[in-house]
Amino acid sequence: MASLRCFFRSGRNAISVVLRREFHKTSPATLQVTVRDALNQAMDEELERDERVFLLGEEVAQYDGAYKVSRGLWKKYGDKRIIDTPISEMGFAGIAVGAAMAGLRPICEFMTFNFSMQAIDQVINSAAKTYYMSAGLQPVPIVFRGPNGASAGVAAQHSQCFAAWYSHCPGLKVLSPWSAEDAKGLLKSAIRDDNPVVVLENELMYGVAFELSDEAQSKDFVIPIGKAKIERPGNHVTLVAHSRMVGFCLDAAAVLAKEGVECEVINLRTIRPLDTDTIEASIMKTNHLISVEGGWPQFGVGAEICARIMEGPAFNYLDAPAIRVTGVDIPMPYAKILEDNSVPQIKDIIFSVKKTLNM
Repeated sequence: MASLRCFFRSGRNAISVVLRREFHKTSPATLQVTVRDALNQAMDEELERDERVFLLGEEVAQYDGAYKVSRGLWKKYGDKRIIDTPISEMGFAGIAVGAAMAGLRPICEFMTFNFSMQAIDQVINSAAKTYYMSAGLQPVPIVFRGPNGASAGVAAQHSQCFAAWYSHCPGLKVLSPWSAEDAKGLLKSAIRDDNPVVVLENELMYGVAFELSDEAQSKDFVIPIGKAKIERPGNHVTLVAHSRMVGFCLDAAAVLAKEGVECEVINLRTIRPLDTDTIEASIMKTNHLISVEGGWPQFGVGAEICARIMEGPAFNYLDAPAIRVTGVDIPMPYAKILEDNSVPQIKDIIFSVKKTLNM
């Protein structure tokens, strides 16, 4: 009898192993990947795929990047593909734009987009306008990327969000990823695009890990530029955000769900071109709109969204005025308690939802 029980037990174990194998064959594999590593994977795969791609910027090579986003790339590709530059944004941005005009596909890293102000003439006058001014004869396939918006304890000169600034300019595409999937798929699309693309990352998101699906782990994975993603469906209010604020909106939505309020959270992913269709379709379902961003209110991304909704077919579906949740209209303070009160918090989003729903 003992031998018989062992036989059946071993048979069950064998069946269990087979079932587990079959399950893993058919179910999508997921992997925890930080935003930093997702960006690194995207650049690595595109450097390997296309010999015209190269990376340049301050400390991107031997130091592995100020935020370790380019970790290991210099050792793998060498000095000709991963290039350390002097502290001169106007200089190395100009070199990158010239290289793009000559047929290469540079990735130009700014240590923070606040420092891109030194190079904005190159980004706008040299890169953004050339394709149009040449009647489509001279593409400028370049990516400008780096951390954007508020970090922590770095005060005013390192904390500005430039999403509205750069998305104001025709000729540029402007991307603002939130998750690891966003970071990898959008950056790969940006590198392959024949237009100049600004990729606005967030320093506080670099170390945050997300599940990366089997599809997103593929070297062929890209996310279309100009298409938003509904991160959480809902039918009471539409929350529209980009970058780090997407996570804040999801956290606020989780709290509000316990009170019976279902928020639809839209991750813009792309600031220019803006996916107005997805926002309008959501408003037609929820009848309420709140935009959330870390930047300043005046002439911001939220202001543009509100204007488009007012001018379009979704306006007639609104049951309450659209509300903007933004950073405070001041230079970023250094003190933490003042800093926390200068950028949107989860409680601010919850308050705005309840206000627009008259709760």
